[in-house]
Amino acid sequence: MTLAFTDILAAADRLKGHIERTPCRHSRTLSEITGAEVWVKFENLQFTAAYKERGALNKLLLLGDNAKKRGVIAASAGNHSQGLAYHAARLGIPVTIVMPRSTPFMKVQQTRAFGADVVLEGEGYDDASARAQDLCTERDLIFVHPFNDPDVMAGQGTVALEMLEDVPDLEVLPVPIGGGGLIAGVATAAKHVNPKISIIGLEPAMYPSFTAKMRGVAPGAGGSTIAEGIAVKQVGEVSYGIARPLIDEVLLIEEPYFERAVALYCNVEKTVAEGAGAASLASLLAYPERFKGKKTGVILTGGNIDTRLLASVLTRELVRDQRLVSLRIIGDDRPGFLATVSRVIGDMGANIVEVAHNRLALDVPAKGAEFDIMIETRDAQHTQDIMSALRDAGYPPRAV
Repeated sequence: MTLAFTDILAAADRLKGHIERTPCRHSRTLSEITGAEVWVKFENLQFTAAYKERGALNKLLLLGDNAKKRGVIAASAGNHSQGLAYHAARLGIPVTIVMPRSTPFMKVQQTRAFGADVVLEGEGYDDASARAQDLCTERDLIFVHPFNDPDVMAGQGTVALEMLEDVPDLEVLPVPIGGGGLIAGVATAAKHVNPKISIIGLEPAMYPSFTAKMRGVAPGAGGSTIAEGIAVKQVGEVSYGIARPLIDEVLLIEEPYFERAVALYCNVEKTVAEGAGAASLASLLAYPERFKGKKTGVILTGGNIDTRLLASVLTRELVRDQRLVSLRIIGDDRPGFLATVSRVIGDMGANIVEVAHNRLALDVPAKGAEFDIMIETRDAQHTQDIMSALRDAGYPPRAV
């Protein structure tokens, strides 16, 4: 199977008026932080908060009347399921989504709310996909694959068309790779419009499926990643065949960079990104030398992140920046001790978040106690200044 530039142009015309034409904006602050000239494509502004709507809708619009009456089915625990369910319901096409039993309840409910018949099956995507294939045959439905389908890839490629319409002189596009549908579409469109543009694939270090296939080795994928949207054990055969000749390089991203990118989108751009959605920005943080000074198009592919996970990521970023620090102080267990220490911290302009004390630590005198005081500061230097002030006051702390 092949994917032609004309397929993507036709998809763009087909999708017009059905999806958001999302903005592609220059970020001065992200450019200063990363050293690249950063242009962000905000695909989290789609109705279902992800680019996946494009490919799903393009596939639906290409179905004949008979196929539309029979209905469609897909296996997905994420954005593909919601995009397909939403647009199928909008077009009056029956839709069934098979999701793993481990799918977060919120995603199951959202998919049902869009009008899908949700079937929970298996422990992971492979089990769900096998069940979806069986149901497809039993019920005579149309299977809509999340990435290994040229019609879906053509829809995803419209992202690049819009970016290059808005910023024609982009030099490099770092693109997340899960099953390979997005990068196949984006690379096909971008390389046709500008053959000199560099296409860089991005994978979680825990799931190097595309990289392994390039090297002809077993994937060895597995583990818990915040970028679950691109945590795919095996890249699609069709998407790989289309994308591979167009990709200049593939980079592996470690977990802390996904977290930092999610936090930066929230703190700098005041927008929400899921782990996989932040992969393009994460690559700029992980490999700044690859993008320094280059006009870089960054696709924020989706914003469907669990609120508890987002809160955890933002809190961890405060710890990483030493703006949230736990200090351990050993002192006498007597009235007024904690008040005196608190006064020193307060006078330095920090906020005490939490206090815990331990009288049973064996390395502390019987009449003493171990105090763990969590403080919120302005930055790492402010933290060091507070530690110096405590030391000067006779209460030497250590960070824990």
